[in-house]
Amino acid sequence: MEPEREQHAAAVRERFQNALLASLAFIALLGAIFYLEPLLGDTRPWSLVPQSWPGLVGVITAPLLHGSAGHWLANASGVLILGTLVGTVYPRASLRALPLIWILSGLGTWIIGRPSFHIGASGLTHGLMFLLLFLGLLRRDRPAIAAALIAFFFFGGMVLTVLPREPGVSWEYHLCGALAGVLAAFLWRRADPEPPRQRYSWEDEAEQAEPDPELELPGPDAVPVLWHRQEEPRGVVLPFRPRAALVPAAAASAIGEEPGAPPPPPETDSPSIGPVRPTDDVPLR
Repeated sequence: MEPEREQHAAAVRERFQNALLASLAFIALLGAIFYLEPLLGDTRPWSLVPQSWPGLVGVITAPLLHGSAGHWLANASGVLILGTLVGTVYPRASLRALPLIWILSGLGTWIIGRPSFHIGASGLTHGLMFLLLFLGLLRRDRPAIAAALIAFFFFGGMVLTVLPREPGVSWEYHLCGALAGVLAAFLWRRADPEPPRQRYSWEDEAEQAEPDPELELPGPDAVPVLWHRQEEPRGVVLPFRPRAALVPAAAASAIGEEPGAPPPPPETDSPSIGPVRPTDDVPLR
């Protein structure tokens, strides 16, 4: 396991160096273009102008132009940190996502933007920020979550700059770059393999340890039977005749009558008056 971890650490260091050098080279290119703008003359034809066919060329060239040193430095810091993070954690996804973010952020601004000159690499930086944020949410491995937290710690304010807040700031470029970064995150969230999971010493010890026969539980057949249930003795069931057949015979023998004779009529206290017959003077009811 140690050689595999060492190889992974060496690959991460190599990716970090390559991503850092690429980010610095791009920042140097932006700085050189900014300081050479007076020699290049009017750069407005190279800016992005929405709803203008000549301004469509700015989809490619507008991210390379900046209006001031502060504008260039702000975007340079974003490219340095976010570009290095993306190139280190997602080397394959970054190579595919960067062209998509560059093109879609410009095309979206050309469609929905205000009729003005839009320049700067802020669309690219917003795309990288949202790419890292959503890759952390989608992948959920430790390097992805760490990269998303670092990006949000430094540039969490980009979440608010996708809406119109300050005059003279191209929020359309920010919004389109953020949407392009989210789309790239969904498309290439599986482009880079997950890092190997770190194993702990107790996991290796549990696999290498041999089972102790004294601690192993015996099987059901090996357990001795210590008690057998004994059958309880049962009594004799005596037959009983029905009560209705016994009472008449006993009563008849007591009074001297023969069994089977009909019982005498019940005695009443009132005198017998005989049957009542209806007459013509008494109505029937």
